[in-house]
Amino acid sequence: MSWEGCFAPSLADIEALADAARESLPEPFAGAAEGVAVQVADLADEAMCAALGIDDPFELTGLYEGVPLTEKSHFDSPDQPDVIWLFRAAILEEWCARGDVALDALVAHVYVHELAHHLGWSDDDIAAIDRWWE
Repeated sequence: MSWEGCFAPSLADIEALADAARESLPEPFAGAAEGVAVQVADLADEAMCAALGIDDPFELTGLYEGVPLTEKSHFDSPDQPDVIWLFRAAILEEWCARGDVALDALVAHVYVHELAHHLGWSDDDIAAIDRWWE
């Protein structure tokens, strides 16, 4: 295989992989995902990391910002839309370090993990059914 002319996946490439993951979701998850925007940045900013007590932005591959569905009320008027953030450089670093997972699968995993937070699941809830690290 020739690597000539190959470049690291761009922000748009990561977003396209997240869009593909969203399009493959079964109901009722697909419906829940419709109201959540996807934003891709190279790394989480200082404010995001500080709010989570994270010193190294490479430790954060994704983040859900919003009010989980389990806490929303029809009487709420949201200040901003719910957003799933994907952090390209952190995802690529994990992808390279793992060496055993396809990039589309990793992006889908991060996206679905953050979508689970939108559904009201805690990290412990997610870990109980998602043995990703094994």
